[in-house]
Amino acid sequence: MSFINIKSEQMTFGIIVGNRDVFPSDLAKQGRIEIIDVMRELGYDYVIIGENDTQFGVVETYDDSKKCAELFKANREKIDGILVILPNFGDEKGIANTLKMANLNVPVLIHASSDEINKMNRANRRDAFCGKISVTSVLYQYGIPFTLTKYHTCPIKSDIFKEDLKRFEKICKIVNKLRRARLGQIGTRPNAFETVRYSEKILEFNGISIEPIDLSEIFGFINQLNVDDPKVQEKIEFIKNYTKTTTFPQESLVKLAKLAVVIENWIIEKDLGGFAFQCWPSIVSNFGIVPCAVMSMFSEGLVPAACEVDISGLIGMYILQLASGTPSAIVDWNNNYGDDPNKMVLFHCSNFPKSFFQDSRMTVHPIMSEFDGEENTFGAIQGRVKTKPCTMLRIETDDIFGEIKAIVVEGKYTNDPLDTYGGYGVVEIANLQKLLKKLCRGGFAHHVAVSLNEVGDIINEALSNYLGWNVHTLL
Repeated sequence: MSFINIKSEQMTFGIIVGNRDVFPSDLAKQGRIEIIDVMRELGYDYVIIGENDTQFGVVETYDDSKKCAELFKANREKIDGILVILPNFGDEKGIANTLKMANLNVPVLIHASSDEINKMNRANRRDAFCGKISVTSVLYQYGIPFTLTKYHTCPIKSDIFKEDLKRFEKICKIVNKLRRARLGQIGTRPNAFETVRYSEKILEFNGISIEPIDLSEIFGFINQLNVDDPKVQEKIEFIKNYTKTTTFPQESLVKLAKLAVVIENWIIEKDLGGFAFQCWPSIVSNFGIVPCAVMSMFSEGLVPAACEVDISGLIGMYILQLASGTPSAIVDWNNNYGDDPNKMVLFHCSNFPKSFFQDSRMTVHPIMSEFDGEENTFGAIQGRVKTKPCTMLRIETDDIFGEIKAIVVEGKYTNDPLDTYGGYGVVEIANLQKLLKKLCRGGFAHHVAVSLNEVGDIINEALSNYLGWNVHTLL
């Protein structure tokens, strides 16, 4: 059982197979067959011109381009990205004209097949190596952004190209989802946290809509719920089984369950991809719990939940989740680690998804309980983060320059000794001191989103190349 049923979405690629008649056309014909085989093997849907609609079902002439573009436009709502396949040199104008006329505004991957040393005769030499440079040159002139494969050339059926396709799939997901993202904001930011302020207008201009709701409305919906409600009972059982925690204050458990039901109903009603929450101090003093465990459960279920109404942090979590297909968390750039200039402590108090932890438990909040008492602060998730590579991403709306900017860096969680509380881990980052200077001089917040995966390259490609965000990298 999960909190929200996240539907698996079928990825659909539009495919352009290029050809140029002074090169062996049978290579283009075979390339079309091979890319279709790869699509089926990887489980992708595809849109490709029929084999009888042009010679061999490939694109070369202006008439071919018109036919392919019309097919793509008719499938505009389905196509997530476009693959340009060059089994031979290919016709750069044919490919560029197809993309221009279709005008789908989706990511484009440029592939070129490899020549074989023992097949360099007139019947088998591809010259796609050269053709790819011609195609990209013309796309640059047309202002059409594109993605390159890891290696300049590779066989269509190679494992390396299949990995390129999987990487490209994630780029497409980030780009297309962000252009129509809907995210929720529950409550207002803590008064002291001006660091997490953001521009809703800049986000909307970039396709990201924010749906706000006051925390008092959440309390009102909770008051309408009966403890015997089947949904509440279901959530009670879910919470009890979420971690190895054995002792649950009954009153706090019911409050957490009701909060989870109300948030879930709201997310479904508003069709939201994630939310940021006013996690203190109002809910503690007015409702008598901390919401960390509920937020952890949503994030674990791939509905990211950010602390302290940090919408920019939530967007970072959302992007990392799209890039990796796994849960993400939000943390503080929090402490030095002794005198090591390239190690630091990432911490929150915490709402990390449980898959982040080596071991976890649900407790009273280690900080808030000192001010509001243990009876009002149950629901924090504590533990040490797993020793794994990680990617950190911070998004900001910069009102001064009217842009969205980002900083993305990769590092690794270590097993260095540390005795502390909350959700925590020691992270090693090359050139950490340089990163910290960038954060401070760039006006970035003290929060950062984290994924236990190395996906920085995918994120940089999606945000900078296709969305035009100002991305700073330390990869």
